[in-house]
Amino acid sequence: MRIHYLQHVPFEDPGYIGVWAKEKGHSMTGTKLYANEALPKMDEFDWLVIMGGPMNIYEEHTYPWLAKEKVFIAEAIRHEKIILGVCLGAQLIADVIGGKVIRNPVKEIGWFPIQLTPEGENSPLFSSFPLQPVVFHWHGDTFTSLPEGTTWVARSEGCFSQVFVYKENIVGLQFHLEMTLDGIKRILENCGDEMTEGTFIQQAEVILSQSTNIEENHRLLYLLLDELEGHWLNQ
Repeated sequence: MRIHYLQHVPFEDPGYIGVWAKEKGHSMTGTKLYANEALPKMDEFDWLVIMGGPMNIYEEHTYPWLAKEKVFIAEAIRHEKIILGVCLGAQLIADVIGGKVIRNPVKEIGWFPIQLTPEGENSPLFSSFPLQPVVFHWHGDTFTSLPEGTTWVARSEGCFSQVFVYKENIVGLQFHLEMTLDGIKRILENCGDEMTEGTFIQQAEVILSQSTNIEENHRLLYLLLDELEGHWLNQ
């Protein structure tokens, strides 16, 4: 399987997704959009992974490559690619399929539990997940008003929309199962100014003290990627 990822900033890379791909024997290529690298043709990849970033999906005036990226995502959807969006990546997918991306009432930064919905418990992609896993968050926006064909999989106390599945082959995650300890340290270093006071904002020392959650997040990531791989193999 040929996996291609879209990266928005140098400090948010595919993380443990790359480890999974290597273990499975899948090839992995990427486009660094912040460096204005060229996007691939549709016949050059099977699976698209869209990473996170501190920008918002509506900041095309500051990040003009966002407009081209949205067109590219729409084309990948038309070609029925497996697509996984992480945080900003999920919000970009939501925008492309006709949903709304808005400011969440609160920011979520740190380790907080999500709750599977009844639909999430029955989802082939998430049925092996625990009902209330603790995952790593870093977002201020969220998505809503997604179209018919969308399954809402999980929510949290701080954010109603945490996970969606669209047409069985497209997944959007608000949170970061892929983060390594180095990845968390990089986002703390580069986005630390976002860590103001808030009910769902942990400070750096609290986040790092709970880094034992990373291993469990990687286990959940593998469960999800294995299920998506099975979907691709059965197409």
